[in-house]
Amino acid sequence: MKPTSFAVYIEQDEDGVYIGSIPLIPSCYAQGNTEEEMLTNLKEVLRLCLRNIDHESLEKTKFVGIHNLEAVNV
Repeated sequence: MKPTSFAVYIEQDEDGVYIGSIPLIPSCYAQGNTEEEMLTNLKEVLRLCLRNIDHESLEKTKFVGIHNLEAVNV
């Protein structure tokens, strides 16, 4: 059974464009001028990505979180 929901990582670039990615699935990302537009685009990309993924490996993997890492002497 494949997951029915996925964690989405959302960023906003310097031009205000929203960029969303699904860390669990390689190369699954989309953008939009609004968060809603980006999520709509990301749902379509996810549908396409899921057609080409090994569902057994997906079931064995889970996204556990995001941490901020402070760089020293940059």
